[in-house]
Amino acid sequence: MNDDKILQLFEESAQKYDAWFDRNPFAYESEVLALKKFLAPQVRGLEIGVGTGRFAVPLGIQMGVEPAAAMVVMAQRRGIQVYRAVAEALPFRPDSFDLVAMVTVLCFLRDPFLSLTETTRVLKPGGQIIIGMIDKNSPLGRSYEAHKQESKFYRQANFLSIGQVLEWLARLNYRQVEVCQTLFRDLSDITHLEPVRAGHGEGGFVVITAQNHKVA
Repeated sequence: MNDDKILQLFEESAQKYDAWFDRNPFAYESEVLALKKFLAPQVRGLEIGVGTGRFAVPLGIQMGVEPAAAMVVMAQRRGIQVYRAVAEALPFRPDSFDLVAMVTVLCFLRDPFLSLTETTRVLKPGGQIIIGMIDKNSPLGRSYEAHKQESKFYRQANFLSIGQVLEWLARLNYRQVEVCQTLFRDLSDITHLEPVRAGHGEGGFVVITAQNHKVA
């Protein structure tokens, strides 16, 4: 995956990216509801790939990491404290956060497993990770994959399976894993809030949460 192309894309198209949430309010709000299903009270939270702050704000996360300067500005306007950095090299000390969120970011990373390793490093023992992602094996995920060359953003994406991400989390000693899903129809057909259901395989947007069991 070409990191420079992805960074340039999000630098040049930050406004277009942000406008997606206004054009698809019910899909967006359904994703937020799925993320909130597992959200535990937290003292200090971080979103990696915070983008324009569209998820950090409703999740009550006040700090983010984002490499694209244009998106940093928009997130800062929404009240997020943003550090310009990449997911594979987080500028924080070990055990800094109670919660780390990653929402539709793994598919754009050069090294997703390294980013999860970094996330584990900065999470406190017992801290919570929340991952929101497009499931490549869902009907919506297969549609995205089939038409990815038609999308300005997703043509650069490497969609992942839920099984792959769960395997990575197991290797990093995460436990108490829970999974839920939403977005069961094409975006053009979503005119109301979508349900949030346990498991994965049908919903295009999947949320995984787990607890960091590294030794303090």
